[in-house]
Amino acid sequence: MLELNRRALLVGIGASCCVCGCTTSSHPTGPDPIYRRTEVEYSTREKPGTIVINPSEHFLYLVEKEGRAVRYGVGVGAEGFVWSGVAAVRIKREWPDWYPTNEYLQRKPNVRAALTELESGEGVVGGPENPLGARALYLWQGNKDTLYRIHGTNEPWTIGKNVSSGCIRLTNEDVTDLYDRTPVGTKVVVLQP
Repeated sequence: MLELNRRALLVGIGASCCVCGCTTSSHPTGPDPIYRRTEVEYSTREKPGTIVINPSEHFLYLVEKEGRAVRYGVGVGAEGFVWSGVAAVRIKREWPDWYPTNEYLQRKPNVRAALTELESGEGVVGGPENPLGARALYLWQGNKDTLYRIHGTNEPWTIGKNVSSGCIRLTNEDVTDLYDRTPVGTKVVVLQP
């Protein structure tokens, strides 16, 4: 019963009360079952522990030993918001605050009404209504924040779609699982779509 209540909190309530962070559509369903987390065969030259994201497939792979990986379904950047390259996880946050960029606020000025003054500026406090969901992994290249994140979502129906402003989004359950398996310093490879 506790798991059902946790799921209702993370998915149901969060979806119905969300501040739409990366999409404006509203569909009260979960992701297609093909995007469920699963262990798969995966051939790569990357070392175990590396995260490889294939935006074209809408999958994130956490590389394991002996040609295996944990595969997660993801939502990726909408047209015009696609990013690829190599980065590292520099910071990890549980129930992170969300600070939309000025560019984001110019595209979606209605979001300003949901912002409050937080420690680092105007944003949305972490929690089930926050667009970053339950966990976030902050991607850096050297000493530069890419401003891209791997994060949860309170809009699970967007998994498998091109909807975000460039970030990689997973269900809250999946991002929590990935967060627990991923140390700071993890290499992240985002393939060209």
